[in-house]
Amino acid sequence: MKHTDLSVLIVEDDPHVQLGCVQAMQLAGVAVRAAASAEEAQAIVPPGFAGVVVTDMRLPGQDGLELIRWCRQRDADMPVIMITGHGDVGLAVEAMRSGAYDFIPKPFSPEALVEVVRRALEKRALTLEVAALRKSLASRAGLESQLIGNSPQIQRVRHLIAEIADSPVDVLVHGETGTGKEVVAQALHTHSSRRGNPFVALNCGGMPDNLLDSELFGHESGAFTGAQKRRIGKIEHAHGGTLFLDELESMPTGMQVKLLRVLQERRVERLGANDSLPVDVRVVAATKENLLQRARDGGFRLDLYYRLNVAAIELPALRERREDVPLLTEHFMLRAASRYNKPNPGVTREQMRRLMAHDWPGNVRELRNVADCLVLGIPGAVLGADTAPPAGADAPSLTEMVERYERDLIAAELGRHQGNVAHSARALRIPKTTLADKVRKYGLS
Repeated sequence: MKHTDLSVLIVEDDPHVQLGCVQAMQLAGVAVRAAASAEEAQAIVPPGFAGVVVTDMRLPGQDGLELIRWCRQRDADMPVIMITGHGDVGLAVEAMRSGAYDFIPKPFSPEALVEVVRRALEKRALTLEVAALRKSLASRAGLESQLIGNSPQIQRVRHLIAEIADSPVDVLVHGETGTGKEVVAQALHTHSSRRGNPFVALNCGGMPDNLLDSELFGHESGAFTGAQKRRIGKIEHAHGGTLFLDELESMPTGMQVKLLRVLQERRVERLGANDSLPVDVRVVAATKENLLQRARDGGFRLDLYYRLNVAAIELPALRERREDVPLLTEHFMLRAASRYNKPNPGVTREQMRRLMAHDWPGNVRELRNVADCLVLGIPGAVLGADTAPPAGADAPSLTEMVERYERDLIAAELGRHQGNVAHSARALRIPKTTLADKVRKYGLS
């Protein structure tokens, strides 16, 4: 919302002063109304009044201070500007304490009035826009608010989460860096009966092996040098809730054995303890690597892989669901505008073309950072020079972007089905002959 979309209410009982204020606003291109008393003003100020109130201190009936307090009760963010006389300095101070935005001493020039009103209008416009953004974000409920997008791939992910969220089954989430694996884990938690208990996250690649052991399983006092008191591990802390293990592929082999035992027996033993404790915990593990292939190569325990892979969720890369880019961009810009108390500048057609053409190596996380930069007005925020068309070249057309998306989608589906055209066609819900034609068209194998 721009301040030119807002209006000003002048509350002044002197007809000459009132007319002068109204004309000053009209000449400045600001929509304006007038009232001769606080009671009249209260009758015409609606809930959520999109504007600014300018009131004289001395009015018939209720005075300006009472009108300020009434406005503050109606909307604490509504700017009210007070007009005061020469001898009303004390009242002006009281007005500011009561929540007035500013005060203007008489006599004042039309330019001085317009300047103060413009600043108040800009503040009001920003406040209303941020409130609208927060309302828009709050209206997005359920899984759609956590996993944004309308592509078939993300719809399948949401459907699978809804199916297994309230099940006690452990889950393995696979996806590239930045695709939202922790978001999936949180969605599984918040849409289950465990939502009232802890959601505990641990990055298995984020600390040395000896610290990871203590973080995961906990320890007793004196279990090792420096262990001065008992520590509850992440598994035990997540009792009744969900334990999210990110970068599972980096977990040391010795700890994989201990984790497998916890998953099988649902009991945990702190370092230095003689007894194990029962734990009720659902484990969601995430990896960016092919754990089955890694297990076959000896880099991961095959039994742990099969124990966690009872339910698997495959997260698509952003380049495989480009049609979700506009919706994701809008969502992240709304969030950024709300977080930074900034207006949402929107996205130009050229910016969106670049966003759609980008390969997104950092996936959704990269897009979120770009949205933040756009809202903050950071120069060069729209992806950088790598996506700008060469000098003299046109940006990709809609047809080219659609074909690029289609090629990426088909390639990804063929990869998931080890090149089997029949299975890929069934997954894409198109005839096998149509898929074969497109494979030839795009030079895929």
